Amino acid sequence: MKHSQKDAAALESSLRDRPPEEIISWAAATFSGRVKVSTGFGAEGVVVLDMLSNVAPQIRVFTLDTGRLPEDTYDVMERIRHRYGLQIEVYFPDRERLERLVSSKGLYSFRRSVEERQECCHVRKVEPLQRAMDGLDAWITGLRWEQAVTRNEARAIEWDETHQLLKINPLVNWTEEDVWRYIRANDVPYNALHERGYPSIGCAPCTRAIARGEHIRAGRWWWELPEHRECGIHRRPTDHVPT
Repeated sequence: MKHSQKDAAALESSLRDRPPEEIISWAAATFSGRVKVSTGFGAEGVVVLDMLSNVAPQIRVFTLDTGRLPEDTYDVMERIRHRYGLQIEVYFPDRERLERLVSSKGLYSFRRSVEERQECCHVRKVEPLQRAMDGLDAWITGLRWEQAVTRNEARAIEWDETHQLLKINPLVNWTEEDVWRYIRANDVPYNALHERGYPSIGCAPCTRAIARGEHIRAGRWWWELPEHRECGIHRRPTDHVPT
């Protein structure tokens, strides 16, 4: 059954205090083959995949390969694939759109302005996401409240206005300590960059290590203000999206 924005509010009220594994199990039972997990193989993402393997291994998993990911991200992707026997759906940018962008604006246009950076993210991430979501009723993410000021309105179950489906965030109220406690207790494979000061990992040119005391998202698009540091995947529909 297709859900609506009104349904999302009711489901949030009934599910928000449930353990993440229960929320994932509910999603699997409710949406059958019309739900997927989106992951970039960060710490939260690998936690969700470990839970998935235990309670709902039938849910499909997808990732977005922007063409500029760090080598360590590919490494953990392969370790996860073999550890859990996952078939990971990989979505790439449209070749013609990407070729036009790089040919006309160069390899580092994203450093010139927020708009230029959002355009690069739109081509490399947002458009592939739209293809990955085709035919779905819901998607599952590793989003957490404390990750960024742009995410403090996230809910365990919310309505994704952009894609017209439910967005399920089972770890939304977890802390960073909760995430790492789970990883260590369950020996979950994780990105080696986390050990080198990268709590949040995206494209290699747009991610740096952070200093002690900096916010966990300070290494993402560090030349921009915190309220602008989203790639567009989790942007609200009122935010600017390049055309």
